[in-house]
Amino acid sequence: QVHLVESGGGLVQPGGSLRLSCAASGSIFTIHYMRWYRQAPGKEREFVAQQITGGDTVYADSVQGRFTISRDAAKNTAYLQMNSLKPEDTAVYYCYANLRTTINSSPDVYWGQGTQVTVSS
Repeated sequence: QVHLVESGGGLVQPGGSLRLSCAASGSIFTIHYMRWYRQAPGKEREFVAQQITGGDTVYADSVQGRFTISRDAAKNTAYLQMNSLKPEDTAVYYCYANLRTTINSSPDVYWGQGTQVTVSS
């Protein structure tokens, strides 16, 4: 079994910063890439950022230049540093991992339970 657990959400004023963490645990052979998604009330879940293991990062246009995704491979943990937060960033943020549990298994995807981020004065 694999589990992804997000943390770091909360209430922040516009212009403030938060750092989200996503810790992957369980039977993990290798993680190919990790992503962050978010879902605001009444809206569909949307892509936020991706980091491929040892590779490039990709961001949604709406967060480019404000958010930074990073990984600590040794800890199987991804981070999302969010700066210059806006009220429209308010959402539940979800972690996503594409990984293999054994050397012979096919890649599979896992989701975390989500962490609430609220940007409000």
